[in-house]
Amino acid sequence: MFGADSARDADRIRAHIFYYKESGENLMEIILFLILFPFLAALVMSCMKQHGLLRRTVQFTFCGIIVTAVIVFAVTNLIGGKTVAYLPHTHAIDMGMLIAEWGLVALVFYYSFKYRKYYCALLSILQTGLMTWLELSGRTDLEANHILADKLTVAMALIVGIVGCLICVYAIGYMKDYNRHHLDYKDRRSFFFSMLFLFLGAMMGLIFSSNLIWIYFFWEITSICSFLLIGYNQTDEAMDNSFRALWMNLLGGLGFAVAIVYSVTQLQIINIQDLVDFAVSGDERAALALIPVVFLAFAGLTKSAQLPFSGWLLGAMVAPTPTSALLHSATMVKAGVYLLIRLAPALEGNTAGLMVTTVGGFTFLMTSVLAISQDDGKKVLAYSTISNLGLITACAGVGMHEAVWAGILLMMFHAVSKSLMFLSVGAVENCTGSRNVEDMHGLIVKLPGLAYVMIIGIAGMFLAPFGMLISKWAALKAYVDSGSILLVIFLVFGSATTLFYWTKWLGTLVAVHHHSERLKNVTKKSEWTALLILSVLMVALCLTFPLVSSGLIEPFLMDMYHTYVPNLIGTGNLYIMIMMLCLILVLPVAVRFLTFGKKNKLVMSYMGGANAGDDRNFTDSFGDETRMYLANWYMPDYFSESKVLMPSMIFAAGALIILLILTIGGVAV
Repeated sequence: MFGADSARDADRIRAHIFYYKESGENLMEIILFLILFPFLAALVMSCMKQHGLLRRTVQFTFCGIIVTAVIVFAVTNLIGGKTVAYLPHTHAIDMGMLIAEWGLVALVFYYSFKYRKYYCALLSILQTGLMTWLELSGRTDLEANHILADKLTVAMALIVGIVGCLICVYAIGYMKDYNRHHLDYKDRRSFFFSMLFLFLGAMMGLIFSSNLIWIYFFWEITSICSFLLIGYNQTDEAMDNSFRALWMNLLGGLGFAVAIVYSVTQLQIINIQDLVDFAVSGDERAALALIPVVFLAFAGLTKSAQLPFSGWLLGAMVAPTPTSALLHSATMVKAGVYLLIRLAPALEGNTAGLMVTTVGGFTFLMTSVLAISQDDGKKVLAYSTISNLGLITACAGVGMHEAVWAGILLMMFHAVSKSLMFLSVGAVENCTGSRNVEDMHGLIVKLPGLAYVMIIGIAGMFLAPFGMLISKWAALKAYVDSGSILLVIFLVFGSATTLFYWTKWLGTLVAVHHHSERLKNVTKKSEWTALLILSVLMVALCLTFPLVSSGLIEPFLMDMYHTYVPNLIGTGNLYIMIMMLCLILVLPVAVRFLTFGKKNKLVMSYMGGANAGDDRNFTDSFGDETRMYLANWYMPDYFSESKVLMPSMIFAAGALIILLILTIGGVAV
């Protein structure tokens, strides 16, 4: 239990939490709606078997309702300006969740025995058995609120609600083309759309929960949803990859369950905020909190696909593009880094934090290196996602408020930019039949609309003054302040490799061939709706992120660290960013103005022989006509998966095991 001093500290901490009457009740109603409505939408979509106007209208309506509710919640919370907590007693709901958990176990058992993946059934029964014993023992009847609404939940709700719903809108048109192109796959769109909404509901429940048992419940739903979505095609490859995702996330879930059992039985703490506050309280028993913290961090590392658990997210590429976009941007992996950000103060300056920063920083560097050797667009995006999640993970592991500031900003920019990139790659694949980066040469001429959208997404990932670059600058400063030279090395070299593969891709899009043919753009209106809104959000986030910082991130940090957080964006830096953005906007306009009305001279390209006159073929040294071919340099001899991936996984696994043992052993001693 808490000591006397800790109890007084806890009372002061709880003084920051305000319980409204009227406005609080309204906010609580919105939160419950955001959690429950997507589950209702999932049920309705699963029952709609006809693929016509009615279903499209219903799906659009559901997405519009969720987005509206998220915006109302955000505005209400920002106007109130306070952190609020609800539902101290929920015994009946807890029992209902326990029954639902056993329903998930039954589902895992069915698929595990059907496909002879018995280890998944074992992991599922172990963690659910632990949670059942704990809840039936009566030890979970502790004073704690189950629902929390603070500024981080506002940011996460906006990410999940807006980006997630745009992906659902995009999926309407995409899945129609997908099933037309893949006639050998069974048309299961009703199931697919229902899983998307179920995913959104689980994520809403996860981000609004403060009780560890509730977080764990929604955590497991996201694991099951990802398993079902990755295996959508039901091919051998899809099922193998889906089971890889399942067992890795179930392993993290087992770590989560162990953390809850220890926290409740040894510390009598069931709320994640109380656990973090106790860990930094200075109490003589505070070191014991490191054991549940390190197991929760382990769960976060698995869910965010850090090495050596990156394989499940790479395998998700076999699923339709909306699944990839949802897993990589708005849900699933964001749950992992969200949990680590919540734990950040408890990770500062200890071996648990060292484990998180080492794994995260190393993942950032090595997956950036691996992305260089990839020419499959979705695989480049997959490695890029894991890399950026590694950077966010390392920020959380540092634990300092400026590092957490950078991590939250990275998470927001990454969600918008990466979803835009995945969806645009999916649209290009539907138009060209390929998602290979090399087949995107001259896309600015072939499919100019999609090329412009993709350029905005790439710019958001690495160009100044877009927020990813600014966030990396803030992360670098935090790493230097923390005294971690290793992290600085990871960031510097990882950023250099990131620049390399994004520049290659961007150059490919604008590398214009003479006489390049314009291709027919078959992108549906629903897809364009999502792509254009995400493009606008990307630019808007760049323009307004100083306001996002002052209105969302800094108040959350003050609430979490219980101290004043200085403005992390200086006025001088702000002016420089505005000038850079103006230059980005002015440059294409200036080029167009300077060349307007002038006759451009076309010059034949120099080739490895005499140009055949059509600027596509040349006569080689044997006198034969050879077609010109342009290609980027992928350096497979140095950075291929066969040479880099396995050693990286072995190193990360070794570091993870050693630091886990050191953390647990250090507390035991």
